Amino acid sequence: MGVSDNSKGLILAVASSAFIGTSFILKKKGLKRAGANGTRAGVGGYTYLLEPLWWAGMVTMIVGEVANFVAYVYAPAVLVTPLGALSIIISAILAHFLLNERLPKMGVLGCVSCIVGSVIIVIHAPQEHTPNSVQEIWNLATQPAFLIYVAATLSLVLALILHFEPRYGQTNILIYLGICSLMGSLTVVSIKAIGIAIKLTLDGVSQVAYPQTWFFLTVAAICVITQLNYLNKALDTFNAAIVSPVYYVMFTTLTIIASAIMFKDWSGQDASSIASEICGFITVLSGTVILHSTREQEPAPTQGNVTWYISGDSMKNLDEEHLIALHDSDYLER
Repeated sequence: MGVSDNSKGLILAVASSAFIGTSFILKKKGLKRAGANGTRAGVGGYTYLLEPLWWAGMVTMIVGEVANFVAYVYAPAVLVTPLGALSIIISAILAHFLLNERLPKMGVLGCVSCIVGSVIIVIHAPQEHTPNSVQEIWNLATQPAFLIYVAATLSLVLALILHFEPRYGQTNILIYLGICSLMGSLTVVSIKAIGIAIKLTLDGVSQVAYPQTWFFLTVAAICVITQLNYLNKALDTFNAAIVSPVYYVMFTTLTIIASAIMFKDWSGQDASSIASEICGFITVLSGTVILHSTREQEPAPTQGNVTWYISGDSMKNLDEEHLIALHDSDYLER
């Protein structure tokens, strides 16, 4: 007896969550090793690109994302998408044993609230209508409502990068993950367009000649690179057990909003579905607040501290001395 399409989608979705949850931990350990040997990613370093463990995490994440993409071919989104929450549980368990990162009891409650709220949103989200060509997707992408969303998203991203990141990036987890999630919502709609183009091309209706296909491919590449950069900074700065659920909630919420605006999936919904989605958003917001208030920020590594006493008069008090203090490990390697 053959395996049903839904069963294939279920297996792929669970495998995807396992790979993605594991990738967070591998990348985190790689970032820690890289930070011990060079400039940390949280302060703008790229030493992690030379760390094999970080690349193992990247490969694991790519495998998970591919499995998740294929899962949508066999099973409906209402089955596949909620299973992404399993990656949160997996990363939290692995972080407990491999990174010695403890999640407080209230943090567990926040995790549960985030998962429950996300599941409610996804379950009651309306079904989307799959376009039949890249040109049709382009028409949807250039409608006024979605253009407003894109403009608002890019404005928020620029504000976060230029204004908020230099001031609060090292202390507020929502800065880095906000950039990742906002760009991620644009990544999803772009990748969906690419996926439709590939499917149509394989079916004999080539989409390669259309410039829209290459435009969506370029947008997806830019968004993915931006996401990875700021996700690395978030993982290097904050507890992985907190980064994973908050990122999942923000990314899922913004993706559903972007998809609903672009594909007009919200039209025709009944009152009960709308009420359920509102409750889901409130639950997600509550869980995010709990997680943010109970998180434990990792202390920045000590860079070194050397002090010289310039005055030769030993009778002077410490407050009267002229001091020079250097806080840079480069001066300690002479």
